[in-house]
This record gives sequence, structure tokens and C-alpha cells, in this order.
Amino acid sequence: MDHPIAPAGITRRRALTVTGGMLAGTALAAHAFPAFAGESQDADAIVVGHGLAGLVATAELAAAGRKVLLLDQEPEASLGGQAFWSFGGLFFVNSEEQRLMGVKDTHDLAWQDWLGSAGFDRGVADPAGQDHWAYKWAEAYVDFASGEKRSWLAGLGVQWFPIVGWAERGGGLADGHGNSVPRFHVTWGTGPAVVEPFEKKVRAAVAAGKAGFRFRHRVDGIVTTGGAVTGVRGAVLEPSGAARGKPSSRTVIGEFELRAPVVVVTSGGIGANHDLVRQNWPARLGTPPKAMITGVPAHVDGRMLAITERAGGRIVNPDRMWHYTEGLRNYDPIWPNHGIRILPGPSSMWFDATGKRFGTPDVPGYDTLHTLGSITASGYDYSWFVTTQKIIAKEFALSGSEQNPDLTDKNIWQLLSRIWQTPEPIEKFKKNGADFVVATTLSELVTGMNKLTGDNLIDLARLKAQIEARDREMDNPYTKDAQVMGIRNALTYIGDSLSRTAPAHKILDPSAGPLIAVRLNVLTRKTLGGLQTDLSGRVLNASGEPVPGLYEAGEVAGFGGGGVHGYRSLEGTFLGGCLFSGRQAGRAAAAATAT
Repeated sequence: MDHPIAPAGITRRRALTVTGGMLAGTALAAHAFPAFAGESQDADAIVVGHGLAGLVATAELAAAGRKVLLLDQEPEASLGGQAFWSFGGLFFVNSEEQRLMGVKDTHDLAWQDWLGSAGFDRGVADPAGQDHWAYKWAEAYVDFASGEKRSWLAGLGVQWFPIVGWAERGGGLADGHGNSVPRFHVTWGTGPAVVEPFEKKVRAAVAAGKAGFRFRHRVDGIVTTGGAVTGVRGAVLEPSGAARGKPSSRTVIGEFELRAPVVVVTSGGIGANHDLVRQNWPARLGTPPKAMITGVPAHVDGRMLAITERAGGRIVNPDRMWHYTEGLRNYDPIWPNHGIRILPGPSSMWFDATGKRFGTPDVPGYDTLHTLGSITASGYDYSWFVTTQKIIAKEFALSGSEQNPDLTDKNIWQLLSRIWQTPEPIEKFKKNGADFVVATTLSELVTGMNKLTGDNLIDLARLKAQIEARDREMDNPYTKDAQVMGIRNALTYIGDSLSRTAPAHKILDPSAGPLIAVRLNVLTRKTLGGLQTDLSGRVLNASGEPVPGLYEAGEVAGFGGGGVHGYRSLEGTFLGGCLFSGRQAGRAAAAATAT
């Protein structure tokens, strides 16, 4: 994947206020679609991919009076895509929730953190550079997150849990990677509540006969005429009753070609395609793991990247990706090889497969990709948390709407029960998950760890010495152990002390037990590179010129510009990237089709 040029006269402020609008609705693939536009075209715009970015783009097109077809190869049950399964975390700057928690945040601090994390280094000033438009998108996104993002969503009825999370705390320098302050706002209702307002808009347009869904329509090609995009073609797949997230049939029952002057591709990334992940794996992260688990449904296969590239689009930064290091094998999987991520607090001790403790910044919640590189450098595909019941009761959260029924179902009493008990989903994984070892003594724990992996890599004396050394650092309110410093730092933030950090204690304190070891697997998730776009979401070709009629949004565009995050994410920015890029592309496409 690489990079392009800016259209003359487009400023960031103008790009943020581009008008647009239309939505796409609710029907089965077999439902008839109204005769849109003239005889020469089927719609004013076609949106490919019915995830969050696609719904937002369709809603914007509909709001501007455009007639839209929204296509996806999956059945209606999967409307909303990956966003539905998410924890609903959103990145805001200087929000009401932050101020309530006593957090002082500013645009300048957020931009400092974004630049320190992104590390843009591929031709930012060069219109042909891979990071040229990524940098511009980053500027626009931080402006958005510091400005109207929250009020826009609040106006649509979205609300947030009042305690702001402190994710991805970084590598230890003020101008380096990581969030200087808590910015992870969990949506009340998690991922489904983020999807809901846009789904409602699209369904309303369908009910009014102004938009249409084409479920089970797999796009195999983007049609061009005279160098301009004029539609899409592909295969109609047989009807499927597959539940949300479950693999659906790929049996073809027909073909289609649909015509429109604008096509907006919002098809997601490559996370379920492990071959493609390994093909693009960067040398800086070591040898790709032989065994990984999957954080996204099987249809997130990246096929539209190549299809759009064949239509003239330029792929940039293909080696930038975001995979988690704290993955659990789901004991009750929805999609193949289904993994769930632990969102950890700062207190568990982290060891490689041989039982050697990681140093900073490879501690829970600090630097995801640095830790991933440390794991691959160990020569093994997994690592270990060694922790206590007291820690997991307070600090463990599981990513995913289905793993947080209290937040997803907006059940206040169930949420409050976290104060006096370990959340039920955590206890279920501890009891049923393949990656947990529970013991009353360290000797029993090591025996269980070696039995679980079958390789006898953990030496009791070595592990005990490292844990005891850390425990001695708990006797004073000051320490040379960087992780212990981090625990005490976290406890000074009211949000962490209330809900995300256990009181400081010794791992081998029997009153904090039982002891728990958790085998952590590499979990594939996000594509940080993608099709390069300008600030209107227009896809750029190898010469940096827009491909006429072709737009991209969401993960397929690296969440904007072919890589708005650069090398690393600050978290809470993936859903936000879909929202922002979907809105930008939808409004620009609507303006481009104005009569």
C-alpha cells in the first residue's frame, strides 16, 4: 500500500463541512428495488459493505436526497458488521465525561499523543508519499474528536458510561506513543448502540422507498467506463439464515450488474484472512505467528482491497496492522477460530512462554505492538499473565458486546454488581476457557501451566524468584519497578481506582488468591493501511489523482487516507474512524451527485 496528492482549494475546515446524504434500508436480497433515477442507472450511489462506515455513508447520502443501494455479501442478520460486536469504545478529547473524572485534556495534548503514536515517516510532505494523506486525515480526525464528534453523536441519542478508560498508555515518554490521559469512552449499550442510530436512518429510507438493501450480493468487480466508475458487478449468493457473525454459504445462484455514477466501498479489513495477514506482516514485528486466533468474523477477508486496486485505486501502508496480544480462545465460538481479547488493568505480571518476565513497555495496557514484537522475538506464539483473583475481579474486562451484557443491555443493577463480584463472563472464561489455570499454590500453578502447553518450559524456581522480587517492591509507596510505578500512578486516577485497578498487593499474598495463569494468544484484528483517499474519501490512483466516481471509507481505507493511525492506535479510534470517514465520503459523494 502507498500515497497521493491534495485537490486544489480543499482545506481541512471545508472538508469537515462537506454536505452529503442518503441512506439505505431494510429488505431481503430478493426484495424488489424501486426504479431509481433514469433508465441508464439503478441509483445515484452504490455503497459496498453494510458495516458501520457503510451505514453512515448511506445515511449521509440519504439525508442529501440521493437514492442509494447498499450491498453486502452477508445476510441481513449481519447488518452493522464488526461494529456490532465491539465494546463501543470511542476517543473523545476534553469531553464532559473526562471533566467529570477530573481529566484535563486538550486538542494540543491529543495531537501530541497522536503524532507520537503514529510515527508518520513515509513522505508526509510529498504528495506522492504514503503518509501524505494519512497525516491530513489525522489532523482532521483529532479536530473532529476535539470538536463536534461528541455533540453529533449525542444528538443522535448515543450516551456513554461516565467512567473514562485509560487505554494504550504507551512507552514512557511524553512525546512518544500512548494516551497521556484517559480518553476511552465506553458507549452505553456498547457496539450495538453505536450502530443503532445509523441503522434506523437507513431502514427509514428503505421504508420510504428511497433506498434499498441488496443482501447476499457479492461484488466481484467495479465497473468502469471511459476511466470513470459506473457501477459494480458480481454474484448473487443463495439466501442464508446464518445468525449474526456465523459463516454464510458462498453458493452462487445468479449474477448482477448495477449502475450508478458513484460507488463507495466500505468493506472492512483483512483480519480473518490469516494468509493475507502473514503476507503483509512487517519484519519489524518479527516472524508472524504460526498460530493465531481471530477477532473478526470470517467474511472480513480483504477481498475488496484487490478488487478496488484493479479499478485503479492505490493501496498504501499494507504492512501496518493492529493485532492484540491478550487473546483468549472462545469456549463458545461464533465464528471460526473465534478469539476474545482481555482488556487488562495494569497489575498482572506478564511473562513470555519460557517464564521470563517482560520489561517495560511490555506491561498490561501500555504498548500493544511493542509487546507483540517481544512475543514473536521469544520464538513462541503465546505468552502468560500470572495474576490473582483479586486482580481479575477488578481489572479484567473482555472486549465485545456479547461479553458485557450489563453494558450492552443497559442493565444498571447488573453493572453495579461488579463492585462486589467478578463479572460473570470473566468467571465463565475462568471455568470453561482453554487458557486458564487456577491454583492455590505457585507450585500447582506451574504444574498446570506446563500441562496446558505440554512443553514444560516454565521453571518453578525461576518464576518464583521473579514474582518474589516484584512483591518486595510493594513494601514501600515508592519503587524502582516500572510496572509497580504504573499501578500506583493508575490508582491516583479516580476512574481507575473505582473500576479498573485493584488495590496494590503482592501476587503471592494468599488473601488475594487463588493464583491464576492465563495463556495469551495473538488475536488478529485491524488493518491500519488501505486504499489511499483524499479528505473527501475519493480513492486516489498511482499518480495521486482521484479515480472518478470511486470513494472509500472505514477500515478498507485505513480508516481514512490509507492509514490515519500511522503505525499505532490510541484505541477508541477504530469505530470513530468508521464514523468520520463514512460521514466524509457520504457527504462528498452526495455533493458530487448534486443536480
